[in-house]
Amino acid sequence: MYFFSTLETIIETASPQKKYERFRRFYKAYGAGEAVFETDVVPKHFASPSYAAFCDVVSPQAVPKRKNPATPQGQILLLHAVAHIEYSAIDLALDHAYRFAGLPKAYYDDWLEVADDEFRHFFMIEGLLEQLGSRYGALPVHDALFEAAQRTTTLMDRMAVVPRYFEANGLDATPQILKKLETIHGNMLIDEIVATLKVILKEEVDHVRKGDRWFAYACERAGRPKSVYFEIIDRYYPGGYPRRKFLNVAARKEAGFSCGELNRISDEKVC
Repeated sequence: MYFFSTLETIIETASPQKKYERFRRFYKAYGAGEAVFETDVVPKHFASPSYAAFCDVVSPQAVPKRKNPATPQGQILLLHAVAHIEYSAIDLALDHAYRFAGLPKAYYDDWLEVADDEFRHFFMIEGLLEQLGSRYGALPVHDALFEAAQRTTTLMDRMAVVPRYFEANGLDATPQILKKLETIHGNMLIDEIVATLKVILKEEVDHVRKGDRWFAYACERAGRPKSVYFEIIDRYYPGGYPRRKFLNVAARKEAGFSCGELNRISDEKVC
């Protein structure tokens, strides 16, 4: 089984179930040492995300606003947004492995492991949506994460923008969502949503930490200090790091952020 061409096929597979089945066959072969790394593959520029086959893709401003999570509609809006993040994260992790050749095997081990996690997260959330009579694709979505992947064509930029910026922002957002949900009592589905989000939050710390590891690797290889991170983010998203009132300091530190970085992001000194 060829490594890069098989990943390309998996990334372009729209059906979540078919994507997962193809990934499991590939991941099993990779784990058994049966995947062959081609030396002549040029990574493809994907014209659209795989979910465009069954999702209505709109601008971020046109995505439905979240409502009171105590109501079924509010829960659907929340879960659909999380499902979209997790489905996008599957393709992002696969693309990390697909787009950058000639790296240590540990790099590919890391991102295929992350993809495996993201599949599990997605199906957990999809199961909760089904309990509410909905499904992934029932609501409009935006393609900001897909666009981030398309724009970042170097390893250093990709690791800065996707794991250390977008995914790390999720480490801050999820505890705020959990705080709201935990005020809703006597609802078994809410309890399931809370438990699921806690699992995802814990595992996402490791995903960001992997991004931090390979960002540091890319910086060292390029002879650049890790402080180039803010320069990269500002280049892609000018003003993208306004000072924040809430920062998940413990999770970000565990994921590789320094106190200097955290103090720069926060609206107060946090460490």
